[in-house]
Amino acid sequence: MTNIETSEWSGEGTFTQTLIDAMTSIDDVGLLRVEDAPSTRVDVGYQFISNEIYVGFCTQPFQTRVRRFGFWPTTVMVERKCMSLTDLGRLLSELPAVGEADYVDDGMMQYLRTERIVPPYQTRGYKLVELVRIYEV
Repeated sequence: MTNIETSEWSGEGTFTQTLIDAMTSIDDVGLLRVEDAPSTRVDVGYQFISNEIYVGFCTQPFQTRVRRFGFWPTTVMVERKCMSLTDLGRLLSELPAVGEADYVDDGMMQYLRTERIVPPYQTRGYKLVELVRIYEV
């Protein structure tokens, strides 16, 4: 079960919510923390929403052999992550609602979505730009 912490998130961003729903369905994701990024801003012709998602993966203990004091062989229990950020990107790219990330780095994935919003009654529309960055905790 995924632990979700959204106290620092205003709730804006439909694509961010789509990403959260997609990541909670993945078993190896243990923690999601969603925050508003400081670069969020609104102007007359556009609305720029920037959110950050921090992902913590589940771990699994396994035994490995090490040498104590350089010569004494022994086994120790070590925690190993069940998934990496590249594995998460591969799983998210297979979902039709999410698709492939626009930018992928060793420690970050970035999605950029744009949408034209035209309100009713012939008022002038605006462009909604949503930037979501995913980091590994």
